[in-house]
Parts: sequence; C-alpha cells; structure tokens
Amino acid sequence: MMKKAFAFPLALAASLLTSGFASAQEKRVSLFNGKDLKGWSILKCEAEVKDGKMFIKSGNGLVQTAKKYQNFVLEYEWKALGEDKWDSGVYFRYTSVPKGRPWPKRYQANLLKGKEGDVGGIEGASSKGLLKDREWNQFKLTVNGSKISLQINGKDAWKGDGLEDLEAGFIAVQAEVPGGGQHYFRNIFITEL
Repeated sequence: MMKKAFAFPLALAASLLTSGFASAQEKRVSLFNGKDLKGWSILKCEAEVKDGKMFIKSGNGLVQTAKKYQNFVLEYEWKALGEDKWDSGVYFRYTSVPKGRPWPKRYQANLLKGKEGDVGGIEGASSKGLLKDREWNQFKLTVNGSKISLQINGKDAWKGDGLEDLEAGFIAVQAEVPGGGQHYFRNIFITEL
C-alpha cells in the first residue's frame, strides 16, 4: 500500500517535468536545411547551396532570414575561403537596408580577417586566440535585450552591454566577395529567448 501512495506523486512529477515545458533543445530551430535557401531572401549578391553549405558566390550583399528575431541564441559554423584576406559577417536586429547601401548600418558579428567575432560599438566585444586557422569555426551569439555575448568554438570570447536597437529584426549572412569575402556557412540554428 505504501508503494502505491508514493508511485502516483512521482509519476505526476515526472509528467509535469516532461510536458508543458519546452526544453531549450525543443526551441532550437534550424535556419538552414543544407539543401536550398528556403526561408532566406537573397539581396544584392549571388548565393547557392554547395555540398550542404551556404555559399555567397559574388557581389556585396546579404542572405537574409524571412523572419525577424528579437532575443535569441544564434549558432553557426563558418569557414573563410580566402588565402590572405577575407571579409564577411552576420548582421542582426535590423529592419531594412538603407537605400544606396549593400548592407545595414549595424549590428554585425564581423568575419573580417583579424576581427572575427568583433561587434563594433560594443565595448569589449573583441577577442583573440580562439579561432582555428583555415578550419571550420563555430560561433554562438547570444542577444538578449541590450546584452550580447559570444562563444567561439565552445569557449567564452566576450560579454558586452549596450545594444540600442532592441526591436526584432532580420538576421543575415553578409559577404564582400570582391574584397575576398567568400565564406561557407553551415549548421545555422536559432533559439528564441
């Protein structure tokens, strides 16, 4: 009799823990399926999917999400194809690209050689020594209110505060191909907060 009395509350507790509460893994959504650019808009550049990777072939432009995001964890892997120089980045929380410009004014997690992961205008949003040279690198960018942080290849790179545009906006992969900016991108996931 005593076993039954304890069995129901334990079963109920287990049920409550597993139902009704979405885990972070369940909220994590793939933005790029590795087959096509469904869910993305191509602006002022030529882009394609090549061997399961997003690839901006030419131009100074963006591959932009169809949906806007406000607070999120964005995970992505990237690899620069340039030998000596490269320039690319990931823009976030912008609502439009100003007329006459190829990309938004801000915010960008940079992929310019020597400034990979830096976010301009945010004090301390810079790091060195965490990248794998000529290999795939994994970034985990967290944007929540005015706060922002970055992990590079599983290690904390920096934390900052000072984002001013707090509304939901697009996320876009950007490339300056004429400046050596060809990159591959893969395994792009977002978790909305």
